Amino acid sequence: MVSQGSTLQSTTQKYLEIFDISNNLVIMQDGACSLVMRCTAINFDLYSEEEQDATIYAYAALLNSLSFPIEILIRSSKKDVTSYLDLLKDQEIHAYNPVRKNNIKEYREFVEQLVQERNVLEKKFYIIVTYTALEAGINVGSSLIPGIQKKELPTLDKHAIIEKALTNLEPRRDHLVHQFARIGLFASQLNTQELIQLFYMIYNPEAVKGVKMVDQKEYVSPLVGSSLRYAPSERPPTPALAIPEPLPKADSPTQSIQETVPQNITNLPAPTPPPTQGQYGP
Repeated sequence: MVSQGSTLQSTTQKYLEIFDISNNLVIMQDGACSLVMRCTAINFDLYSEEEQDATIYAYAALLNSLSFPIEILIRSSKKDVTSYLDLLKDQEIHAYNPVRKNNIKEYREFVEQLVQERNVLEKKFYIIVTYTALEAGINVGSSLIPGIQKKELPTLDKHAIIEKALTNLEPRRDHLVHQFARIGLFASQLNTQELIQLFYMIYNPEAVKGVKMVDQKEYVSPLVGSSLRYAPSERPPTPALAIPEPLPKADSPTQSIQETVPQNITNLPAPTPPPTQGQYGP
């Protein structure tokens, strides 16, 4: 039983390694900051032998030029075609030709059935660059269990950590973008909204179909509730709604309406009569 005034912390947030997502960075519990970049892909098998050799040499040059660690993540997820089906449905509604309308309908049903019967997967490639707590000069004490660190973020200024992280991560990002461009790949950094969407899809794989998250500037409360103030049995009662009293009914049909209306309404000033002909003109 939770006593009144006590706080029950959120168990899910307790075991997440993410402390916050801000300024296009992922801030971890130990004070480290990570920058996530999305990268395109190329079909290596379609290249000629000379093009394959050039790509391999360019990738080797990228690895040799690194003076910091990076992480390459390949994520496979089920393809979400909800927006595409909505587009087809909208085109079907606005189609004037009956033959065209029927063709769009058959194609939309075919795509919908194909996605339901088969697992249409989508691969996305991400590059993670981390500014560690050791680089930031944050001393994170180890826990009693060997190999496991404490999950508590030291009491530091978060804005100072972000400023240091951006100073070190932005040159690394620009260097990677330039090196990937030599291979023929396009890399771009994920902003705060895209990072929130990405981690929501990772932690909620069964509930992302058709989900469109609003802009993070429109949030009025945190995504994860911080605490429960009261136990269910000790929750204070909800105050009853104030219902206005009904107006008194007339005793007979001939009774005047003014007798049944409150006095503050009957004392309204009388309306000004309209001007007669000749008052403002001939």
